[in-house]
Order: sequence, then structure tokens, then C-alpha cells
Amino acid sequence: MTRFTASQYQVMWNRLLAVVEEQAQALIRAAFSPIVRECGDVSAGIFDFQGRMLAQAVTGTPGHINTMAEAVKDLRGRFPLQEMKPGDIYMTNDPWIASGHLNDFLLVMPAFRDGRVIGFTSCTSHLVDLGGLGMGPEGSDIYDEGLLIPPCKLVDEGEVNALLLDIIKANSREPIANEGDIYALIACCEIGAQRLSGMMQEFGLDHLDPLSEHIIETSRRGTLAAIAEVPAGTYRNSLRIDGYETEIELSASLTVAEDGIALDFTGTSGCSSKGINVPLNYATAYSVFALRCIIGPDIPNNAGSLEPFKVTAPAGCILNAQPPAAVAMRHTIGQLTPDLVFGCLHQALPDRIPSEGASCMYDLPLRSAPEVARAGGRVFAVELAHNGGTGARPSKDGLSATAFPSGVWGSQVEITESVAPVLITRRELRRDSGGPGKWRGGLGQRIELRAANDKPFLVFLSVDRIKFPAQGRGGGGAGAPGSIRIGDGPNLPGKGEVRVEAGETLVFETPGGGGFGDPRSRPGELLRRDLADGLISPKSALLDYGLEEVEASDDQA
Repeated sequence: MTRFTASQYQVMWNRLLAVVEEQAQALIRAAFSPIVRECGDVSAGIFDFQGRMLAQAVTGTPGHINTMAEAVKDLRGRFPLQEMKPGDIYMTNDPWIASGHLNDFLLVMPAFRDGRVIGFTSCTSHLVDLGGLGMGPEGSDIYDEGLLIPPCKLVDEGEVNALLLDIIKANSREPIANEGDIYALIACCEIGAQRLSGMMQEFGLDHLDPLSEHIIETSRRGTLAAIAEVPAGTYRNSLRIDGYETEIELSASLTVAEDGIALDFTGTSGCSSKGINVPLNYATAYSVFALRCIIGPDIPNNAGSLEPFKVTAPAGCILNAQPPAAVAMRHTIGQLTPDLVFGCLHQALPDRIPSEGASCMYDLPLRSAPEVARAGGRVFAVELAHNGGTGARPSKDGLSATAFPSGVWGSQVEITESVAPVLITRRELRRDSGGPGKWRGGLGQRIELRAANDKPFLVFLSVDRIKFPAQGRGGGGAGAPGSIRIGDGPNLPGKGEVRVEAGETLVFETPGGGGFGDPRSRPGELLRRDLADGLISPKSALLDYGLEEVEASDDQA
């Protein structure tokens, strides 16, 4: 067996990182749905023979990447290795295996060398519609939410399962987009397997075991060293959020020890009767992502760097929903878990943790009204993703209209108007929405849209931070809450089905991030720049920041 130096292993490791990024870009370029093609709601990775993740694409979302890290092991164990053939691809959208709700499809492909399975490539992306009640929180169980596909073989020695594809298309309002997205996922797996095989050929690798052990052990040691820099102890935090029928309490205790970090969600509210529940795999994905943002962030994400983090939760709490709970909008709450975790870490590392942010996407699934289809009109389903402001950092302002923690880029105006009969008439940053502080919170945004024709459409709301805005730290103020309404009407609840009639305008404002530090200590040059750029009003400059030399002619609103 060829022996390699540490430097040679590093070169091969870097090659794997390049391969997975090529996988992700291939998936994005080939995808049909805007949320994949334009927003990057994907993941891609390479796994060793045991199903341990060796490399993941930087492009992608924590909800897909970190769930995929465990899902590949699950699928590997369900199908006999001796029966796998070159060209086989396995698939599921089971929320408790894949990525937390039915719309995320996970594919796994065995990679071969000299007729032997030597590893796996995998990817996940979001399909826009799978029937049922669609992407919204109104389901009472998983059966309301669309088509569930248990682990199965999608491609058999290069031959796509045509019947399975027909079933998926027959259960969707967007059959062409679904078919195209599935072929994009297949291409992503195939290119990963091809590039992996080519790399092994180039370096003379017969199997991945030595490289795998180097990657995993190096990453594990580095992560444990980073954990050792965090003061040992147990830290607790709770977060009050909007909920649906009632408000929800998220609770966490974080225990830091020399051999790892344990996070427990005991004390968290029970499940909702609506589709905002979160499978534990998804809650774990975002919670561990938050920890890794602070602890060893320069260490690549793989089985070794993930191994020291353990997450538990009581079965039946809203962060550990059990089948057949409704979970379509699991991201609404799941993406708030980083703020919950940061509240724990802030007690241990007060100078390194940002303030709370908008966090959950303002994810707006739109769909044609039922009578449009009955009248022979255009039927459509599209999912818009928009973001609020991030929390201010200990030494920098927060980021405005930025996808954190999801990583899902905001939907673009022109693309949205090209794929759905809607017209976006305004999109702008919300002045004064960032929490005041020495370091200002990131701003949310205001978007207005209406039907581009004389047909009504439906919106399936499941957003948060309307009742409970992002809080600041160290004396910083809270960010502005989000809001949704029709025209000049009253604010709507953050969750539920909304009908927008022809001629009406849907107005939604995403939340701002919390500020960090005393606003009165904000550097004057930054404050004046904020005023000049229209990010804060003269009134806020005076009342929040104490800037007195505001021109009398300035708008005081």
C-alpha cells in the first residue's frame, strides 16, 4: 500500500473540497426551481465506505448539510453493500431521515473503484411542490403535507425508475420543475462519483480509508482543542417565540467538557397541532452549526469536526417532533435555535457572540387560488425566500437583509416575476429596523407584491419575530419586529393562509437584528454615515444615539 505524507494528504483533502463544491454548482446550474437555482437551497458531500462525511460544499444550507451527514449512514445501512451496482442511486424525502420536511429530497450514490464500493456521494435540494396542502403550516399531520417517499432505489445501474418519477410528477402542481430538479440531483451525485474516482486514480489510491482517517482524526483533534478554549460548565438559556396557536418557549442547557459539548433541549414546549414542528435531525443541524460558527470555525465540516457535539431533546417537544407530526415549516423554529445556542455561549464567551438576529427566513410559498385551475387559468406554485438583519457583532455592525443562519440567498425580483404571475412593486431596506447600539443591528427589508393579472393567489405564512423581536446584547437595543399586511390594513398573524385578491398589495417587512453595546458610544463617523445613507432617521439619531446636531430641516419621522 502506498504511504503518503501529511502534506500529500492535505492536497487530497483540498481536492475533495473542490470536488464537493463542483457538485453543488452542478446542482444549482441544472436545477429548474428558483429556490435551488437562484437561492442555493442545496447541499453536496462525499462520504467514506462507512458513510462518514469527509467533505461538504461550502455552498448550501446547514439544514441540508448537517442532516445529510447522518442520513447517508442511515441509507447505507438499509441497502446491502453487496447488491449495490455502479450507476445505482438511492433516495428518500422522509423528514426524520433526510432534512426535516417532505420537500427536501436526499440522494445517495455509491462510488466504485475496481468493482468495489469505496465511498458515497450525496446531495439534497428542495422541490417546490409535492401535493397535499403544500408548503404551509396548515397540515395536521405528515399525511396532509404531500408525498412521502421511503428509502428506495431511484436509479438502477443508470436507469431511472420511470414509475417513481411519474408518481412524483403526478402529485405536484409543478411536475416539470420537480422532474428537472430530480435530474439535477442525479447529475450532482454522478459528477461527484466521477471526480472522486478520477482523484483516486491520479493519486494511486485503492481505497479511501487512510485519507478518511487523516481527515476525520485531524478535524476531531482540532475541534477538541477549540472546545478546550471554552470555559467548562453548564450554561442555560431560553427564548420566547411567536408560535402558532400559542407562544412557544425554547429552552437549552449547554454543557462544555474537555471531551465535547452536550446540548439538551429539556424544558422546550410541546408540539404544535400545526406544521411548525421540528424533527430532531433538523434542530441538531442548526444548533451544531451555531456552535461551529464560534468553536473552531476554520476547521472544515466533516464527521470528525461534528463528532464532539451531541444534541438531545425529550421526544414530543417541538424540537423533537415524532412521526406523524406535521413538519412542513420546520425551518421557522429550527432556524431560531442558533439564537438559543448563542444565548448559552454568550455566558461563556461574552466578547465573541453576536446579538440575536431575524434568524428565520421570511419564506413565502405562493400558489394560484383553487378556482384559477378550475377555470383553466395558469396554475403555479413558487416559494420566495427573503431575509432580515443579522445581530450586531462585538466589533462590527450586523448585516442587512442577509441569510443567516439559513444561507438561502434572497429571491430575486426579476426571477420571481418570470416564473409566477406576480409583480413586485417595492423592495427596500427598512430604515431604523436595526437595533441601536455601539454596533448597529442589520436592517430588515420591506417588499410589496401583487398579482400581475386579474387572478387571486394564496400565501402560506409561517414566519416569526413578529411578537418577539431580536434582542441586543451589552446594552444594545432590540431590532424591529417583522410585519405582514394587505395594503394599509392591520398586521396579520405570522402563520396561516392568506388570500390576496386581484388589485391588492401584500406588504411584508422582515425583522432587524439586535444591537451590541451602548448606542451612545457609537463612533460619530459611523452614525453620520448611517444618517447620510438613510439607514437611521434623524429622530433615532437624536433619541437612540444622542446625536444632537441634526439639521432642523431633516425629517423627524
